[in-house]
This record gives sequence, C-alpha cells and structure tokens, in this order.
Amino acid sequence: MDISTIVGVVAALAIVFTVQILEGGSPSSILLIPSILLVFGGAFAAGMAGGVLKDATGIGSQLGKAFLAKVTPPNELVDSIVKLAERARREGLLALEDAVKTVDHAFLKRGLQLAIDGTDPEELNDILHAEVAAKKKADKAGAKLFENMGGYAPTIGIIGTVMGLVHVLANLDKPAGLGEAISAAFVATLWGVLSANIIWLPIGARLNRLSAIEAEEMELVIDGVLAIQAGSNPRLVAQKLRSLLPPDAAKKAEAAASTKKAA
Repeated sequence: MDISTIVGVVAALAIVFTVQILEGGSPSSILLIPSILLVFGGAFAAGMAGGVLKDATGIGSQLGKAFLAKVTPPNELVDSIVKLAERARREGLLALEDAVKTVDHAFLKRGLQLAIDGTDPEELNDILHAEVAAKKKADKAGAKLFENMGGYAPTIGIIGTVMGLVHVLANLDKPAGLGEAISAAFVATLWGVLSANIIWLPIGARLNRLSAIEAEEMELVIDGVLAIQAGSNPRLVAQKLRSLLPPDAAKKAEAAASTKKAA
C-alpha cells in the first residue's frame, strides 16, 4: 500500500491545528459542526449536480483507491512477463495455458488468454488498447468529481460566512456575543479553502497520478504480450520492456538482472 496520500493529508491537517494552537487559539474553535457540514456536504452535493449519479455513488471506491492503492514496482511486472516469455519460447505459446491461472495481474491475464486463444496480433493490440482508453476515461471521470469539489468548496465556505454575518447583523443589539459570532462565521471560509487544497484537490491529483501509472503499466503489458505471441527472444523482450520503464526503475531492473546472471 502506498501511504503518501494518508501521510500528506494527515500531516497537512496536523500542521493547521498545530499553528492554531501556537497562535493561542483552540482547535475546538474551528471544529464547528455546522460549518463543516455545510462545506463538506455542500461541496459533495454540488459535485454530484455537475456529474452523473454513477460518479457520486462511486465516491467510496475512489476514496479507497486514493488512500489505499498499491503501486506495484514496474520491474516486478517486467520479470513476470520475461519468465512467461522464456516458457513460451521453450515450450510454445499453448504451454502458458496453465501458467495464466497463476497470474495475479488481471490485464496481463486477459492479454495472455487472448494470445493463447489465437487472436490475431493486430486485433489483440486493438482490443487491449481499447481497454486502456476506456480505463483512462473512467479514471478521469472519478478524479473529476474531486476536482469539482475542490473548486466548489471555497465558494460554499464563503456562502457559509455570509450566512453567519447575516446572523451577526440580525443580532447587533447583543454586542456581548458579536466577537464569537463573527469568528464562527469565518470558520466556514476556512474549511472551504482548507478542504479544497488539503483534501479534495490532492485526492483528484492522486487519482490522476494512479491512472497514469496504471496506464503505463498496461502499455507495458501490451508490448510484452505481443512479444510473447510473436515468439521473441526473452532477452530482447526484457531489454525492450526495461527501455519503457522510468530511468530509476530501469536501472534497478538492469542491476537485478545482472545479479541473477552472476548467481
């Protein structure tokens, strides 16, 4: 599990509350349920209004993905594909029928099964790339909800502040409580800006980043499956796939491969 989003959000909130304390304030002074309810509920409702119901009902799974997604090291995927290429080269493509059952990567499993079933290479390429395109569209829609919430939240916070100030103006005959009422009114704006820039926009960015990583991984799988289907030399398959990795990952993969050869 990659915990960068959990650590980032928690750390940002901790910094906000720490600064509040250092400035002589109390965390309870900004933990006002009406303001929080208005900003979070209003931002979600506005985001839902700007999309389709499927986007809103899927928010739970998107949050789970943002906070709990596991990022697989790409060199591990390359190693798996190369091992399959070695077996296919040695025993034939049909020999992978049993090996497919043990493959954990869903996209790789589908691609291999299509290859084993004798799908034309061009058609296989088109089918798998169509799946990549469909996934990108779905991921973009999931991230868009959070981006929209990040855009609406500050304005909804201002609405909350205006509502609070209206209440203040309606009670000018009670000067003793004006300071506290004005302070409470501005808490909504605080939560609007805070939630947008510490929670919603970072989650949207995280989902887009995960989508890009997964799409790159799928492209890697496509090249690997097509190479296996073509009966390419496993060494050439390994070199080709490693050339598609980010520089750091490629160096680690090369180092690991060199270590295995030396052993």
